[in-house]
Amino acid sequence: MHHLVNDHALINNTRIAHGVHGEGEPVVLIHGTPFSSYIWRNVVPPLVAAGYKVHVYDLLGYGLSERPWDYRIDTSVTGQVPVLEGLLQHWSVQDFHLVAHDIGGGIAMRFAATSPERLRSLTLIDTVSFNSWPSRRTQEQMQAGLESLIAAPDAEHKRHFRDWLLSAVFDKERFEKTSLDVFLDFISGPVGQASLFTHQVAHYDAKHTNDLPGLIDVLAGLPVQLLWGAQDAWQVVDWAYELKDIIPGAELHVLEDCGHVAMEDQPEKITAILMKFLERHARLQVSDRSVTAGYKENERETV
Repeated sequence: MHHLVNDHALINNTRIAHGVHGEGEPVVLIHGTPFSSYIWRNVVPPLVAAGYKVHVYDLLGYGLSERPWDYRIDTSVTGQVPVLEGLLQHWSVQDFHLVAHDIGGGIAMRFAATSPERLRSLTLIDTVSFNSWPSRRTQEQMQAGLESLIAAPDAEHKRHFRDWLLSAVFDKERFEKTSLDVFLDFISGPVGQASLFTHQVAHYDAKHTNDLPGLIDVLAGLPVQLLWGAQDAWQVVDWAYELKDIIPGAELHVLEDCGHVAMEDQPEKITAILMKFLERHARLQVSDRSVTAGYKENERETV
């Protein structure tokens, strides 16, 4: 197992695991819940080979980053935005391409809403939006109370969340053979199990994305693409079409034989589409945004 995060930085007095790979135009990748930057392991090498400088990190309360003891530290979608801003300062990155998955998409959109001039392009993969989350299954589980979930026996916890993680992919056999246990380990055990509910599940709240219609106006003129698994059971593809309809000029690619975690099911296709998009919008300057403001590609594409 080779993690992409190979360094640590103190951001807002919390320890964040991160990694920087390659040289060239900056690209920042944000993972979702309950995953880590390991989810990008098949995407980073081709990007580096193509001449991009790729920045990855584990969200606060996730993966190899700090799991704060202080409950007052905000690890919600909104609370993660200052972490991203601190990392960008640490990396000395001013403007960049942003690629985000799941709740990472919520973080990315909130960042874009206040700092659109810093983005060369925005790619959202099977992202949360509006009131698309948490799922009914997760809501029912949350009703049991977080304390009881934190105290559940380890074997019971792992069995339940193993099934939960498997529901996020189309190719379950491939996922089991590659990364399932990595992600399960991060959310299990004496630290991981409590952290899952304290730093992640407790903050599953659509209030962080329900105001998107008011924020999306600022995305006009910014190159945006949506990548979605046709068989996504966590964020069904209907949400992709709704997002496309309200984001000016957004492109949509729907991938067949692909679930919620597109980077696990279709890493080659995801990478190919992403690199084509990045190449098209390479070194896009703020002054060039007026050109893209009129760009529309309204055809829904199925890959």
